[in-house]
Amino acid sequence: MDLKRIIIYLKSNMLDIRKRFAQENMDGLLLVLFTAIISGFSIFINSIGVKEFDSSIFTFAKNLVVAILLLAIIIGLGNFSELRLLKRKHWLQFMGIGLIGGSVPFLLFFRGLQLAAGTTSAFLHKTIFIYITIFALLFLKEKLTKGLFIGAALLLLGNYLLIRPDFSFSLGHLLIVIAVIFWAAENTFAKYVLRQKELSGTLVAFGRMFFGSIFILAFLIFSGKIQLLGKLTATHFMWILLSTVFLLFYVFTYYNGLKHIKVTTAASILTIGSPITTLLSWLFAGKAITLSQSVGMLLIVAGIISVIWLTAIYTYIYSLLSRDSRAAKLLRD
Repeated sequence: MDLKRIIIYLKSNMLDIRKRFAQENMDGLLLVLFTAIISGFSIFINSIGVKEFDSSIFTFAKNLVVAILLLAIIIGLGNFSELRLLKRKHWLQFMGIGLIGGSVPFLLFFRGLQLAAGTTSAFLHKTIFIYITIFALLFLKEKLTKGLFIGAALLLLGNYLLIRPDFSFSLGHLLIVIAVIFWAAENTFAKYVLRQKELSGTLVAFGRMFFGSIFILAFLIFSGKIQLLGKLTATHFMWILLSTVFLLFYVFTYYNGLKHIKVTTAASILTIGSPITTLLSWLFAGKAITLSQSVGMLLIVAGIISVIWLTAIYTYIYSLLSRDSRAAKLLRD
């Protein structure tokens, strides 16, 4: 009898469920999904371009250009007043995001890649959603739902099958882990900052790239690598320009999407970038896709669906049925 009442109640409220879900999340979901697609292409392109010159120079150049372009977008859209209205705390928050997300982890990560060999490095990078989930639970008070738990397990298994890490470990791998933790902390902090109504995703993206560029510039000066900027060739500038286009769309869509959805949801969606990169490698580099990789890609997609839909629908339906204690108890059990 209770089950029948629940079904009738859900049918009568289904239109409201669809409207509320779309209004609160759909824009953010689509933006971050677009980010994930960009990421898949970007990783494939950068894996070729970054070999052409020093990674820190490459990172500084493209980050600086993206910061300038984001500033141009802000001014072009007539939102320069938003910059003038920023308070001291906002600039300090941007500085923090630039430090822990736009500079230090890049330097650690690329140095780690130089020292580490094997497939473990790629797998360690793809575990970022685990650290983001932990930080979100601790500092943003996001809930560990069934959908999130099941989705995280599927994502972890899917990435394992897709990458098949050799589980070697060295100083290089340690640097990569530290970099991933930095990025996870930055994502969590950025979501906290984006909860402020007066800050748009574009502003936060600009802050990350602007201050990240400044910190990397300081590193280049103290390390003596700043002179390498004068040795850039036309080929280097071509790769910088190409990478800049991808990075611009990446940060613009990601931070504007993150404004509207949970950081755990955003992190899970980004994992779709791995299957996209794998497919591109198969199409353009002739790298065969194994059966285990195919299964891994399917599990990643299933994990993302679990985190997004199972969590959102379960949470909202439970809130609807909470008005009826018996129905809520049945759903909870």
